[in-house]
Amino acid sequence: MHVPDGFIDAPTSAATGVVAAAAVAVSLRGARRELDERTAPLAGLVAAFIFAVQMLNFPVAAGTSGHLLGGALAAILVGPFTGVLCVSVVLLMQGVLFADGGLTALGVNITDMAIVTTVVSYAVFRVLVKVLPGGRRSVTVASFVAALVSVPAAAVAFTLIYAVGGTTDVSLGKVATAMIGVHVLIGVGEAVITALTVGAVIAVRPDLVHGARGLRRRLQLRVDGALVDVPAPEGARTAPVAARTSRRALWITGLVTSLVLAGVVSFYASSNPDGLEKVAHDKGLDTKTEKHASADSPLADYGVKDVENARLSGGLAGVIGVGVTVVAGSAVFWVVRRRRTPDVSPTSTSAV
Repeated sequence: MHVPDGFIDAPTSAATGVVAAAAVAVSLRGARRELDERTAPLAGLVAAFIFAVQMLNFPVAAGTSGHLLGGALAAILVGPFTGVLCVSVVLLMQGVLFADGGLTALGVNITDMAIVTTVVSYAVFRVLVKVLPGGRRSVTVASFVAALVSVPAAAVAFTLIYAVGGTTDVSLGKVATAMIGVHVLIGVGEAVITALTVGAVIAVRPDLVHGARGLRRRLQLRVDGALVDVPAPEGARTAPVAARTSRRALWITGLVTSLVLAGVVSFYASSNPDGLEKVAHDKGLDTKTEKHASADSPLADYGVKDVENARLSGGLAGVIGVGVTVVAGSAVFWVVRRRRTPDVSPTSTSAV
C-alpha cells in the first residue's frame, strides 16, 4: 500500500503531510508515557522486524500479493503512540533508501499505513480485550481480529484520500471495490503474522507487551500432587505472569530473526504486485506516476547497485535495511525515553 508520487495531487499530499507531522508530534509526546528503560529497546526492534516482514510478499489472489503493514503489531507490542513512530520510521527508511513509497507522498503513506492502521487496530484490540476472558489466548485472539480489521480500514482511508486528491478520472466506486476487496484478503495474512508474533512474545516476556499489561495468572495450590487454580473472588491475590527469557536474549533473537527474514527468506517472497500496485495497474490509477526522487539510490528496489547476483543483492539490501532501521528506531526511542519526566509513570507492564 505504499503510495508512489503522482497518485495524489500536491495540495492533498501537503495536507496529509500536515496531518502526519501533527500525529508524529503527538506520538513523540505520548510515547514518553509508554516507554521505559526495558521497553525502549524493544520498540527499535519492532521497527526493524516490521521492515523485514514487509519484504515478505505473500500471494493472496491471482496475480496479486500482500505484505504486512505492521500498525496493529506495533501498537499491541509497544503501544499506539510508539506504534505510529515505529511504522513511520520504517516508511521513512523505505522511501529515502529503497525508493519504496513516494517522498512527496510520505504524508499520505504515514497517514494511511501508520496512523489509520494503528488507531483502528488498537481501538478494536482494547474493546476485545475488555469483553473476552482474561488470559494470553484472549490477547492473541484480539490481536488477530484487530490486525484483520486494520488493513481494509487502510484501504478505505486510501480511497477517501483518492476521492479528495486523486490525479486520474477513475470511478471512485471501482477504486473502493477493488481496494477493499483485495485488502480484506491481505488482512488475513496480516492477522496471522500479528497473532503469531504477539503470541510468541507473550509466551516468553509478557511483561514487555503493552497490550498484555495487567495480564496475570491465578494463584495455584498443589493438591494431591496437581496444581489447582484458587477461585478468584473479589480481592483475591494474583501473581504476574513470569518471564521465561531475558530482555537481551529476546532482543538478540528478534534481531537475528529479522536479519534472516530480510536477508534470506525475502528471496522466496512472491514477485506479484501488491494490492495497491495491482489495483492501480488494472484500473489505470498509475497513468500519472512520477519517477521516484530516490530512484538512483544504491539500494533502490531492494537491491544493492552493481551486485549482479539477484539473491545476494536482495539479501544484502534486506540486511542493510534492517540494520539502518534498528539503529534509527532505537535512536529515536532512546531520545524519547530520555525526555520522559521523572513524574511520568510508563504505561507498560510492571517489572516482574
